[in-house]
Amino acid sequence: MNTYDTLVEELKRIHALGEVSNLLDWDEQVNLPPQSGDFRARQSAAMSAVVHREATQSRVGDLICELEQSGDLDSGQQLVLAEARKDFDRLTKIPEDFVAHKAEHLSKSYHAWAKARAENDFASYAPFLDENVKLAREEAAFLGRADDPYDYWIDRFDPGMDAATIERIFSGLKVELVPLVREILDSPIKANTHCMRGFPVERQESFLREVTAKLGFNYERGRIDRSLHPFCSGNAFDTRMTTRFFEDNPLDSLFSSIHETGHGLYEQGLPHEHVGTALGQSAGMAVHESQSRLWENQVARSREFWQYWESSYREAFPEQLAGVSSQELYLAVNAVALNPIRVDSDEVTYNLHIVLRFELEKALFDGNLSVMDLPSEWNRLSEEILGLRPGKDSEGVLQDVHWSGAAFGYFPSYCLGNLLAAQLWYALQEQVPEVLSEIAQGNFVPVLEWLREKVHRHGRHRFAQELSRDVTGKELSHECLIRYLKERYLPLYR
Repeated sequence: MNTYDTLVEELKRIHALGEVSNLLDWDEQVNLPPQSGDFRARQSAAMSAVVHREATQSRVGDLICELEQSGDLDSGQQLVLAEARKDFDRLTKIPEDFVAHKAEHLSKSYHAWAKARAENDFASYAPFLDENVKLAREEAAFLGRADDPYDYWIDRFDPGMDAATIERIFSGLKVELVPLVREILDSPIKANTHCMRGFPVERQESFLREVTAKLGFNYERGRIDRSLHPFCSGNAFDTRMTTRFFEDNPLDSLFSSIHETGHGLYEQGLPHEHVGTALGQSAGMAVHESQSRLWENQVARSREFWQYWESSYREAFPEQLAGVSSQELYLAVNAVALNPIRVDSDEVTYNLHIVLRFELEKALFDGNLSVMDLPSEWNRLSEEILGLRPGKDSEGVLQDVHWSGAAFGYFPSYCLGNLLAAQLWYALQEQVPEVLSEIAQGNFVPVLEWLREKVHRHGRHRFAQELSRDVTGKELSHECLIRYLKERYLPLYR
């Protein structure tokens, strides 16, 4: 093999090892026996150390140096080389013992969070979270980013982004979103979500599997299971999704599954031959979230989607929906109400939940907020931004899994993904004018093929801001999202 092929083989081998580590994380949240957490923490630490050791071998650096000096690479190969250099430089600056310690601690932190949330006991979880913040700062310092650790972590999830850019985008969004939320909440028209009660879990699961398969998810290379918090992990060859079920809230599992299917379709759509290199990797979490949110919201909450699926839904739940009209069902699908829980909130108020978390993360890393003060500050900001104070910490500061895994800087990606999803939605309709009528007939292929062509096949060639300009002709902003929300919701609530 030539030098480039040798590097690619090394990158794919390292990626395969990393996916083994990811499977340990998936299993921890899906199958792990309740008293096996400590041993899993040791396994995670050991595996993380192995992956780090392999990724920082001198021969990887030598291959990168040799290729940088050759200058005989096409644009795709140059991308692979540039991203390999970035990863190698970052990892070689982080000590292996730190990587192992962090992996072990995060495993313990997850179990501490799950227990604290179940018992509404933030104090028991606070030491783990405090350590997570310290570890996040320490890693940023290894990379020379001690003065701007939060920007370091934002860039890790969305390359090229920083807190100042996000703050500018979010401030414009808030100006228009807050009065829109208030107008809809003040409407005398209310969705009747109380009619969605007593939906057997087995039938929910059967229906959502039918829906997600119809959208294009390949169950021959993926699966869906149950977890405390829905998520998607894996790669094009083995995509793992999870959801959760409530008999009296069937739309939660359905839309959570469609959301995770959007992630899964992105992973399954990345070029299989390049998985393990930058040509087969996603373009950051904002782009990833744009894929999940577009399927969950723009597609699955549309009238056209329910024009096709309503009869099947009624067949699955004839007794439960017997007295529910089509309009009542569609309003329930698009219900807008204040909810303290982010993942249970509607798409109109959802982004205010993200603004809240962004403000808290900034304060944590600026040194203006301590971990012990998080619950009270969460409640204060929730009332200020959302107009709702959580009744208990399990509905507030303890509700999300992300901080237990030290995923600081991830939350803004959800809102950035919503912005990009709305821009992609309008570009899709302009470029494929028949797409809504196809959705109404249960044909989701035009949506998936367009996303494959415009987003999936490009790997990491374009990150969120450049992708937005290239595909939609617009800078990433709040304008299309506000337009979409007004067009979807104002006719329902006026």
